[in-house]
Amino acid sequence: MTAPRTKAQIFEFFRLLAEADPDPQTELAFGNTYQLLVAVVLSAQSTDVGVNKATRALFEAVRTPAEMVALGEEGLKAHIRTLGLFNSKAKNVILLSEQLIAEHGGEVPQDRDALTALPGVGRKTANVVMNCAWGQETFAVDTHVFRVCNRTGLARGKTPEAVEALLEKRVPAPFRQGAHHWLILHGRYTCKARAPECWRCPVIGLCGWREKNLSPPKGRAASAP
Repeated sequence: MTAPRTKAQIFEFFRLLAEADPDPQTELAFGNTYQLLVAVVLSAQSTDVGVNKATRALFEAVRTPAEMVALGEEGLKAHIRTLGLFNSKAKNVILLSEQLIAEHGGEVPQDRDALTALPGVGRKTANVVMNCAWGQETFAVDTHVFRVCNRTGLARGKTPEAVEALLEKRVPAPFRQGAHHWLILHGRYTCKARAPECWRCPVIGLCGWREKNLSPPKGRAASAP
């Protein structure tokens, strides 16, 4: 079992992930691009499940930057108190909403530099929005993607930026748009941080990690990849 290094091995790595999940999507719930941006900002150090619970009622009332500004920082906090760092997140969401109104006519810009100029929006957030909203071939490197890429050997790097640069070079054309979704979901549900479920991994034959968990815990039957 070796890390996917050649073009053929990397193609097969993503082909197997795609075969297991043909249509990968973000698990964040949203109704428009602005809500997507807000959800991704709120997802920092929070689970998608937690964000979706917090935004369910929020997104029924708030669909635009103007409506968010009208809600206000305290009103927003009332919806997102269950999320980590909710104070700073509320401040940033109100500020970015004001900036969208002042500089972009209330619309979310499609340019990465314009996105990262918004309060609370880093490169990862911008990449997620560009990919999910407009289908651009971006590679958002969160903790799951960073772990999977380093553990398997697909793209080893000491920083998210280094991993992103390698993915940009290595991911083949048929899989570029869905790549970060496959890697996130694989890291979230199979290649977990503490107890990776290698026994049911579809890409185990293309993984360079030496400490594989080849047997499920006692009392748990192994399921097919």
